[in-house]
Amino acid sequence: MSINKAVIAAAGRGTRFLPVVKAYPKELVPVLSKPNIQYLVEEAIGAGITNIAIVIHFGEKKIQNYFSKDANLEKYLIENNKTEYLDSLKNIWQKAKITFIEQPLDLPYGTGSPVLAAKEFIGNDDFAYFYGDDFILEPTPGQLLSKMISKYDQYQASAILAVQKVPMEEIYRFGSIKYINDPVYPDRMSEIMEKLPADQAPSNSVNIGRFIASNKILENIDIKKLSRDNELWFTDALTKLAQSGIVLTQATQDEQWLTTGDPLRWLKANISTALQNPQYKKDISEFIKTL
Repeated sequence: MSINKAVIAAAGRGTRFLPVVKAYPKELVPVLSKPNIQYLVEEAIGAGITNIAIVIHFGEKKIQNYFSKDANLEKYLIENNKTEYLDSLKNIWQKAKITFIEQPLDLPYGTGSPVLAAKEFIGNDDFAYFYGDDFILEPTPGQLLSKMISKYDQYQASAILAVQKVPMEEIYRFGSIKYINDPVYPDRMSEIMEKLPADQAPSNSVNIGRFIASNKILENIDIKKLSRDNELWFTDALTKLAQSGIVLTQATQDEQWLTTGDPLRWLKANISTALQNPQYKKDISEFIKTL
């Protein structure tokens, strides 16, 4: 397999979740019984990636504490026959090496900065990149990412990004994909056009925060060229990379993209996840009928 490293962006301040995230980072807000970021780590592991960097904001320690072992807690669970409550974390401890990287304060706000912060971790390797707010509900963790890696290898691409179609009336909220009609490379894109009105968007396919990128992407993240929102966008680097290389998309199939970046969509992610879980499906379905 060509990809053995993943970078997860968790350096945002989560202002849309204030006041709760004053006490702990938004990435630890749970989806059912696990924090959002744990699903992302499990997704990487499911795709065979076990060398994972989580980029946190400067001074953040709680995410690192969450993924660290706690001898006192484990002793308590053993004594009270409740060890199964840590099974999912034990699986991560056994299979993955997690590196925590503080994003320097001198980097601008935006999705490009966590990649720059992880530059030493990435080294000369190609890598997977995750936006921390984007949640993939799929039958098997890592299913979509595995497809992306296979496509990346098959076509010797410069990058692969996951996409999903959205209603055209919602396209203004996302980055819309402009495609090239290429008989050799399927689903080849030329540009990601951010937050355009429906009458200007080139398609209703939007990027959903999962990427496979060659090491060359680092050369295309230009800290001197910020977006119109004065942010450093990773998608700008992908657009630039597409001018000289092959950038392809991978559409969702039986996977579902959800976001957890604000309370409403976080709630929808919880409900959708519960409805896919045999333990909760019946109770949640019956509760919804009473509303």
